[in-house]
Amino acid sequence: MELSKDERIKKEIKRLKKLYKNLPKDKLSAVTSLIQNAAFMSVTLEDLQKAINENGCISTYQNGENQWGTKKSPEADVYNTMIKNYSAIIKQLTDMLPKEEQSSVKDELIDFIKAAK
Repeated sequence: MELSKDERIKKEIKRLKKLYKNLPKDKLSAVTSLIQNAAFMSVTLEDLQKAINENGCISTYQNGENQWGTKKSPEADVYNTMIKNYSAIIKQLTDMLPKEEQSSVKDELIDFIKAAK
């Protein structure tokens, strides 16, 4: 059975929070909203990847009776913007980790980006 979007987001939040469980309380409160946003973006990016894989990056449109054309799909447009924002949030979160833990988080981000290709 496939999880709902909310369940997938909660699962991702839980996964990310495990990475930051050893942070001091003052820093933990600062990363909470970043984690929530990162989890939302991660799940949404997965959904957008699926839509792009199924429908492609190009969509057709019709302006008026006789004007047809193609353009970048709305999903590809949103994906391009969101992946940049996701990368920025992950960088912020990674920078808050102790140095010895940063490499594993960076590896996860690289794996996620490679999966999109």
